[in-house]
Amino acid sequence: MPESTDKKHVQVGLIGHGIQLSRTPAMHVQAGRAIGLDYRYDLIDPEQMDSPPTLPQMLGKAEASGFAGLNITFPYKKAVMQHLDVLSDAARKVGAVNTVVFRDGKRFGHNTDFWGFAEGMRQGLPKADMDCVLLLGAGGAGGAVAHALKDMGVRNLLIHDISPEGAQELAGQTGGRVATDLETAAAQANGIVNATPMGMAKLPGTAIPTSMIRADQWVADIVYFPIETQLLREAKAKGCLVMNGGSMALYQAVRAFQLFTGQTPDVDVMRATFSAFDKEPAA
Repeated sequence: MPESTDKKHVQVGLIGHGIQLSRTPAMHVQAGRAIGLDYRYDLIDPEQMDSPPTLPQMLGKAEASGFAGLNITFPYKKAVMQHLDVLSDAARKVGAVNTVVFRDGKRFGHNTDFWGFAEGMRQGLPKADMDCVLLLGAGGAGGAVAHALKDMGVRNLLIHDISPEGAQELAGQTGGRVATDLETAAAQANGIVNATPMGMAKLPGTAIPTSMIRADQWVADIVYFPIETQLLREAKAKGCLVMNGGSMALYQAVRAFQLFTGQTPDVDVMRATFSAFDKEPAA
């Protein structure tokens, strides 16, 4: 009987800075409970510690403690790669890891943001015209989104970033083009994706003047706090089809859960858990 109990216990965690408000732990725990797992999800935030450990120390301690794996976020998504044994195709393409699985004495690195954005698009905007897409933001999240868009068949990917060098590097990796003239790029695009932090509660505003958006375009955002950003609100008012950042957050967690447990979670349970945060009164 004890052996059976052990098999049902799953221990994972999230390494990153400023992660106390993350919705990921609750999604994982509720999904685990729904299929009978004793599921524990810890937050490992060096900023909350008196003597902050190094990344290798955090990885080593989790592995030695029997963790099934870890989610990785800012500022470790690139740095963690040098401490892993095997990288998935998505992680290698994007050049960043947000999920580490410990198995058979090895560390496997994955990028579930890549799959999460693509699955969110497939579910939320299944008829989106993918001929020409304008991507705003060439940072870590932008890299995952760019590769996902190309993987989904985008023929003409236009990349705009406040750092021309960053946009050029990502364009070189994906076969996209740097969009220096935002108005011209917006006029060409069938869809627009915001992969910048603009629109977050602590960084209000939009990464593109909404006057450049047309009613026949679709607009997606990866920001989910708030769930409806100014960009999406104004795009929707114009008649655009929109997808909020909750989709990417949800499906990256779904994929990570599969990698950690080898089981498929109930997506509706995870979605309900994620959405419940928006129903709670603001602190």
